[in-house]
Amino acid sequence: MSELAPYAADVAASRGRLHAEADSPTRTAFARDRDRIIHSTAFRRLKGKTQVFVANEGDYFRTRLTHSLEVAQIARSLAHSLRLDEDLAETIALAHDLGHPPFGHAGEDELHACMAPWGGFDHNVQTFRVLTRLEVRYPAFDGLNLTWETLEGVIKHNGPVSHHMEEPSWKALADFNAQWDLRPDSFASLEAQCAAIADDIAYNNHDVDDGLRAGLFSIDDLLEVPLIGAALRSVREDWPDLEPRMLRLEGVRRMIGVMMQDVMIETHRRLAEDGVQSIENARAARRQMVAFSKPVYDDLSRLRGFLYERMYKHYRINRVRSYAKRTLNEMFQQFMHEPDTLPTAWFQLVCSKDTEAARARVVCDYIAGMTDAFAIEEHRRLFSFGG
Repeated sequence: MSELAPYAADVAASRGRLHAEADSPTRTAFARDRDRIIHSTAFRRLKGKTQVFVANEGDYFRTRLTHSLEVAQIARSLAHSLRLDEDLAETIALAHDLGHPPFGHAGEDELHACMAPWGGFDHNVQTFRVLTRLEVRYPAFDGLNLTWETLEGVIKHNGPVSHHMEEPSWKALADFNAQWDLRPDSFASLEAQCAAIADDIAYNNHDVDDGLRAGLFSIDDLLEVPLIGAALRSVREDWPDLEPRMLRLEGVRRMIGVMMQDVMIETHRRLAEDGVQSIENARAARRQMVAFSKPVYDDLSRLRGFLYERMYKHYRINRVRSYAKRTLNEMFQQFMHEPDTLPTAWFQLVCSKDTEAARARVVCDYIAGMTDAFAIEEHRRLFSFGG
């Protein structure tokens, strides 16, 4: 491994863990965080949670798990090229989607609506709650007891969050921050920023891939769309007779390469222009350092516009969204009005709470942890005669 850049996170200078633990003899603190995430229940459940399509529609569409692995691979590659701590970038990438409920963003929107009287629902905050409270695997503490740098990166990978701290849905983070200051008004490490932009690279590319596989649009539809169009045309120039499947795969591969190369060039430019020489310089910067250039950012916005019109608003996706909202809403109302229909352990947890808001949060946690298939089956058991 090459020597780390001066602005990389230094695991030897880590601020440690909320609950002190002896160091691992075999791993760095950031690698240990990664392993704890991989072994968590929430991480395994990502296999059954969707990005866009319901997880049981086909075995070739992305799930939250495959997406998280792709994000981690891209984040680690970027960190390596920028001479950052690869373990920290990978760890934050693997953790970033742990709080997503079933049925993708449709599920999140519905849970937020259901929880509106009691503070709402935000998947980023739910991820943080999973890591710091809901995963119960150790006798000495709740949560995974991750390092300060990992927790900072998970909650701030998209930038400072101080403007959220008064929002009801962010109360869990505000409460934790009063105990251990994560500096919500600053940027996170460059490793966290790598994870954030890797998320953008991964989901835009795999949405193109999945949309083509699902027949929501064709290769010809994409030829004039920024980024992917140029990639597909270059493949056709090199292999004029290439069959569609290989054309799709090679086109997506090239688009990922173009986006990653652009990020590396733009990041080096910003670091030099802003005089960033340390991780504290990066945290105090006036802008995100790991970023796309303006031309690629603008092209990406146009690609997203295409996907929004041709994929996210497609009637097949609208049907999934409608089903998801109805399913989660009906279960939420059922459990709020008849909590004794919850599984015993969850019912007992509800009974231990002395406010309606706390009881609603327990119901929300139960539903948010479900996979798509489990949510479908649980709904059937609740509302189908003889279920």
